[in-house]
Amino acid sequence: MFTEAIEAILTDQCTPAAIRAIENGGSAAALWGALADNGFLELMASEAAGGAGLDLDAIFPIFVAFGRHAVPVPAAQSIAARALLRDVAAPEGMITLAGHARREADGSLSAGNVAFGAIADHALADVDGALVLLDCAKAERTVTGVRGSQAASLRWAQGAVPAPIGDNGREVAVFSAALHAAAIAGAMERMFSMTLGYCNDRVQFGKAIGKFQAVQHQLSVMAEHVACAGVAAELAFKAGAKVPALLTAATAKARTSASVPLVASTAHALHGAIGVTEEFDLQLYSRRLHEWRMADGSEAYWNRIVGEALIGHAAPSVLQFVMEEIL
Repeated sequence: MFTEAIEAILTDQCTPAAIRAIENGGSAAALWGALADNGFLELMASEAAGGAGLDLDAIFPIFVAFGRHAVPVPAAQSIAARALLRDVAAPEGMITLAGHARREADGSLSAGNVAFGAIADHALADVDGALVLLDCAKAERTVTGVRGSQAASLRWAQGAVPAPIGDNGREVAVFSAALHAAAIAGAMERMFSMTLGYCNDRVQFGKAIGKFQAVQHQLSVMAEHVACAGVAAELAFKAGAKVPALLTAATAKARTSASVPLVASTAHALHGAIGVTEEFDLQLYSRRLHEWRMADGSEAYWNRIVGEALIGHAAPSVLQFVMEEIL
């Protein structure tokens, strides 16, 4: 029910034209207001706090939908923040997640390459294991410089860093990685749909290019990676849980990130010259895929976490480790 309602809003409000306008500095008020005013930001807040109290498995399709529609606001992060804040009331406005903040020698706090850091009102950060809610208006923002990116590095002076509000800061990076895994899965679905449609419509030498065996092979491999990414992303969203577990989120982020280069390059290759143009919608998704692959750490970062856990586990086989800790 929630997914269908959000899909309807995104179809209406999150059009390619609206995405481009927001990326170019336009107001996101209409899209943000449609999500906030209908209570969708409270989906993971407790029922006592006026939320829907959804578990991870119920919210997963919504996070995938955000990726499928290339949502240009931190809606997923703001929903997740309600779960991470627990009994602390969420502030008004857009909240993003900064899972790798660090203290500098001068007492300031910095967080690099924060998703939606360029437009967020607040950032929920992990500071040495503590949960800290930061006002982005007090931060020095440095945008990435990548065309259309809303990520930015943030730096708060020592006096702008408030006291911690919880001891669950380590959960921020884990949840953020799971969100990006779901978003990657959704964006890949959309890119595959666009590519398949184009290959069936584009005619060369008297027949659709999708009829050529070489193209069919590339589409098949792409479809395998898209399906695998969807299954992997879902691992992080277990029934009965409010926050993803470390190893399931690590597996989800590593596997989805690993598929990004092949899926994005295949989509662009099969679209040919039109695929690299700004006017064509494909780049709205491929740009995000590459950005999300690196967000919170690429597959190399998360594979190491899983590998270290495997080495330190008592299971006699990899299969048993996977069944006990991930599946």
